[in-house]
Amino acid sequence: MSDISPMMAQLEEAAKIAPAGYALAFHIRFTAPTFLLQTYPKAWTTYYSLHALVMADPTVAWGFANDGSQRWSDLTDDPSRVMERAAEHGLKYGVICAVETEGSRSFGSFARADRELTDAEVDRLQTTMSDLHEATKDMQALSAENIEALRNMSINYAKG
Repeated sequence: MSDISPMMAQLEEAAKIAPAGYALAFHIRFTAPTFLLQTYPKAWTTYYSLHALVMADPTVAWGFANDGSQRWSDLTDDPSRVMERAAEHGLKYGVICAVETEGSRSFGSFARADRELTDAEVDRLQTTMSDLHEATKDMQALSAENIEALRNMSINYAKG
């Protein structure tokens, strides 16, 4: 892939739909993604890591077990109160979008502070996740420059 402009445009659109941030994990093998892109606020990512919440996160569990999308408000099995803790960090509303093709799984969680996402926004984010999953399926085909540009994208949109 020589031009990542379409990917960058999709990430910019996702940032507008989910202004509180997102976390995208592409082509997860075992439990590790080939590529991870996060734009959540630093205070949340630090807290999340410090408390090892990935193991208890209902969005992660849903993303591993399902395809499609699910609003965070519909994820009721959360004994560790991950979603409540996220809301305390400004991530009150969101959606998890997951896709699997040819044995490779990717999923992304997208957040807002102000309101539930509309059905149209959820559909758009699901399409974005599917498109980005396809575009990143062969990371070896991406140049080092393009991979660095994608990594910079997460830094450029990260909120302090």
